[in-house]
Amino acid sequence: MRRFTHAGPYVNGDGKAAPNGGRISAHAVCTAIRDDIVTGVFPPGGRLTEEVLARRYGVSRVPVREALRTLASEGFVTTRRHAGACVAEPTEQEAADLIEVRALLEPLGAARAAQRRTEAHLKVLRGLVRLGQERARGGRTGELRPLDDWFDETLAQASGSPSLAALLTQLRLKISWVYVPEPPARPVAAWDTCAALVDAVARGDAERARALATARADRAPGAYRLRSAPPPQRVRGPERPPERTGREHRKQPPGQPPGQTAVETSGQTPKHSVHTASARS
Repeated sequence: MRRFTHAGPYVNGDGKAAPNGGRISAHAVCTAIRDDIVTGVFPPGGRLTEEVLARRYGVSRVPVREALRTLASEGFVTTRRHAGACVAEPTEQEAADLIEVRALLEPLGAARAAQRRTEAHLKVLRGLVRLGQERARGGRTGELRPLDDWFDETLAQASGSPSLAALLTQLRLKISWVYVPEPPARPVAAWDTCAALVDAVARGDAERARALATARADRAPGAYRLRSAPPPQRVRGPERPPERTGREHRKQPPGQPPGQTAVETSGQTPKHSVHTASARS
């Protein structure tokens, strides 16, 4: 259970605190609820009760109510009649739209980054590329997804546009919410593209940065699988009927060896042999 610690008490009845009053902001509560939605703590369609959320995070219902309004505007929460706030349930088309919108915005962000990046941004981007290439070449593909997210976040911040960066961050969170990322088919090539993108940003080549970001986005749809999609099941063939020998209910004559029929003892071909072969084939 996630709880926030208060630096001090509330100072008045409307929930507003003095400058150092320690009131937990609705932004912090919103971030906590959003994270729990994205990670699946609150499943799609699940109810979000103010009282339960306030108890979970150790806050009053006021910041919870504000947070739910913000999350509703972002598309993470919906309000249902007689049920109140619930976790949204994106359709397949809405999920596909997330990938398409990101494919439009990321190249714009890369082009802006080539014009507005700082040396601090370049230092972080180059460090991430170095780590990504090392892990890709070492076969440590399980460690690449967090690095890729960090790279995208830093590149968005380098655009110098807080609004664009916020949109891209929200898209990234929603994509993580509705899709299961698959390991890249060619991780080394993917991070080599990131390296070329950073070089273009460093040179101030906006068009080259846009083209490389577009190439990355075009490869993205195949790297995701909807979380709601059932896992592939192995196709099983029809089960074979139990093998029958024709001897199950045959009475053994006295003095005859067990498991041997009178016909077999005499060396004659049993009349049921064709049927027995059919049952075994």
